[in-house]
Amino acid sequence: MRYINKNLLIEQVRVSDIAKKFGTPIYCYSLNQLKENINNFQKSFKSFSPLICFAIKSNPNLSLIKEIKNFGLGADVVSMGELMTALKAGIDPKKIVFSGVGKTSDEIRYALDKKILLINAESKSEINEIERIAKSKKKIVNIGLRLNPNTDAKTLKQISTGKKENKFGVDEKTFFKLVNYSKLSKNINLKCISVHIGSQILDYKPYEKMLKVVDSVIKKSKHKFDFIDLGGGMGIPYEENNKKLNYNKYNEAIKKFLKNHNSKVIFEPGRSIVGNIGSLVSKVLYIKENDKKNFVILDTAMNDLMRPALYGARHRTIPAIKTNQTSKKIYEFVGPICESTDKFTTLKKFQKLKEEDLIVMCDVGAYGMSLSSNYNVRPKPMEILIKGSKINIKKKRQKVKDLI
Repeated sequence: MRYINKNLLIEQVRVSDIAKKFGTPIYCYSLNQLKENINNFQKSFKSFSPLICFAIKSNPNLSLIKEIKNFGLGADVVSMGELMTALKAGIDPKKIVFSGVGKTSDEIRYALDKKILLINAESKSEINEIERIAKSKKKIVNIGLRLNPNTDAKTLKQISTGKKENKFGVDEKTFFKLVNYSKLSKNINLKCISVHIGSQILDYKPYEKMLKVVDSVIKKSKHKFDFIDLGGGMGIPYEENNKKLNYNKYNEAIKKFLKNHNSKVIFEPGRSIVGNIGSLVSKVLYIKENDKKNFVILDTAMNDLMRPALYGARHRTIPAIKTNQTSKKIYEFVGPICESTDKFTTLKKFQKLKEEDLIVMCDVGAYGMSLSSNYNVRPKPMEILIKGSKINIKKKRQKVKDLI
């Protein structure tokens, strides 16, 4: 995005024109930014040619996934719905990994029938269920086993997944037992060791620690793993003072690790692929002042963008049209939902605002629309994909009548 003559543009389209034609709130995705992100990710790790499985959970928009598929990416899924979405988008089943702690029997059967690459198991009970279903179908199923490496990802506790207190994966002792159990099974083939330590990680050092644990566990297990699934979690700079994750340092750590392991690396990126491609455009409904605060009430709400309410996430918030007037007031940007947590950010020295002004929240391409809901019986926003000067509607705005 950039300003030209004080007007904010997404690629070659003015945000004000988008709002005028389609209304607000509206999710806007940049196709060129998506392509840039994928190319950058692929180039950063090309030395060992990983299988890149896009995390569908971050943005399940079918049109976006079709674009992502065109770059040769696979999919990381955590439900039957996500698996169906990946397949409908045309992703090769042999590039699909099924993760998650609570797969149902129906989901396991469906995954087996579709002959996906791997089912990443997370417990003894799950392995037993996979084995039972595979036996009933007289099939041999390839599985991964998720290790909990007890590694602090240095991220928000709500999105940390690699510590002992987290529900994900199994500890080392259990891991070794399940490796031995799998070797005796006639219906499961343990192909992969899987780890995922958290989300929105901006420091490569937790990944280095994770790799050391994985290296030690593989050696102790004395098992040959065809795949090493390193998960995702690569963060993006949501705020100006955020540093970017150093892909080069992470790449070097993996190359060093692979000197001792002849395995195919799997990545499960989501946010790093689609996070910064999305913007949420909204309109100022009212400006409400009291003795303590100045509330800017928008027509978008926590049901459209949950991250700020869910764990205090901050998104860069900017005007669609710049003025030369700076307000001395402190603005708190909030939505119409009947919850005190329905607020996005509080800003000083923002430009003076009036009702009907357009506000843009940046970097909402990941866990924006995918976490949205119909709370307060509010319809979900429209989603559009922008390529140069062209706009394609990828999901129509819901109507209230369709919710009742």
